[in-house]
Amino acid sequence: MCSIIILRRPGHAWPLVVAANRDEMLDRSWDAPDRHWPDRPEVIAGRDRLAGGSWFGRNDHGVFAAILNREGSLGPSTDKRSRGELVLEALDHPDAAAAADALADLDANAYRSFNLVVGDNTDVFHVANRARANSIAVEEVMPGLSMLTSQEINDRRNARIDLYLPQFESADVPDPESGDWTAWRRILSDNTSDPAVGPSSAMCIVSDWGFGTVSSTLLAFPAPGSDNPAGIYMFAPGRPDQADYTPV
Repeated sequence: MCSIIILRRPGHAWPLVVAANRDEMLDRSWDAPDRHWPDRPEVIAGRDRLAGGSWFGRNDHGVFAAILNREGSLGPSTDKRSRGELVLEALDHPDAAAAADALADLDANAYRSFNLVVGDNTDVFHVANRARANSIAVEEVMPGLSMLTSQEINDRRNARIDLYLPQFESADVPDPESGDWTAWRRILSDNTSDPAVGPSSAMCIVSDWGFGTVSSTLLAFPAPGSDNPAGIYMFAPGRPDQADYTPV
């Protein structure tokens, strides 16, 4: 159950700020973000060695995409396509709107359920393949702060969102210009959990069953017209309470 935090601020110098923790089986191997795909030279993303796709990436046009499993759908299925392919497919597009339009035409039955977020400095979309649904839903992520895990955006029935969304809402906003992400990094590193739910409700999961938080990402896109449309992309190759973030 991964987590993504999205701050949309239309009209701001940094209209999109994103943070994400990846939660996965600890023995599932992966490669840190890089230009891993010769047929997609404009894409920089982490690579899952098992299926060859990605969980989070960005392209040189200033589009990012991230995928999260929905509740009850952890792991691959032999009769379904890999959800990690969808991050790469989203990043084939020059803007988020074009990516969302293309993803809306996916065969929902070809994949296990998922939440996918695709965005740029103008638009952000939640692309959802909900269990037992026969079609892909594409919904705009509204301006302001949003948090998504394995259910719905800002769904307080989810123990992690209920515990941590208020903390992000009250925390100092990152300053990408100066590189100050202090408040968000502290929350991303927190392994406090709901006792009734257990470690899986923590922002940074530490468990004794071979599952946990394996990496973390920080990203920010500047306003249209910037000299650096690809923005800031930082990656921690381990639990964020143990690993440092470095520029990608």
